[in-house]
Amino acid sequence: MFVFISVMIFIVAILLVLIVLVQNSKGGGLAANFSSSNQMMGVRKTADFLEKTTWTLAASLMVLSLLASAAIPRGDAEVERSIIEQEMDRRVDPSQGLPTFPVQEPGEVPLDEDIQVVDPEDLLPPEAEEPEND
Repeated sequence: MFVFISVMIFIVAILLVLIVLVQNSKGGGLAANFSSSNQMMGVRKTADFLEKTTWTLAASLMVLSLLASAAIPRGDAEVERSIIEQEMDRRVDPSQGLPTFPVQEPGEVPLDEDIQVVDPEDLLPPEAEEPEND
């Protein structure tokens, strides 16, 4: 059904382009060839016919476009996912794999044997001997 409506849209669009190209903005166009007054379709009737045809084709193009959007095939099959989506699913969230470290609970006092006493002089860099200037 969708293919049929698409073909109809294509045909109507081509006819609409042809009808618009036949018209002349100054009232001539196809009607200029029928200038004699004893023709069955005179100048005025030709212009009316082209205008009505243009409006009819434009309206039918809009209706067919709405029908085509309603008739788009929506398969029940799973849509193929992009490579980026597949890669995102395959990756592990880095925040989930973080190691846990022991943490002291607030208000908990460490025991004396847990505390290491450090001499402040051990933290200082060793002093270099200054060369004597003679």
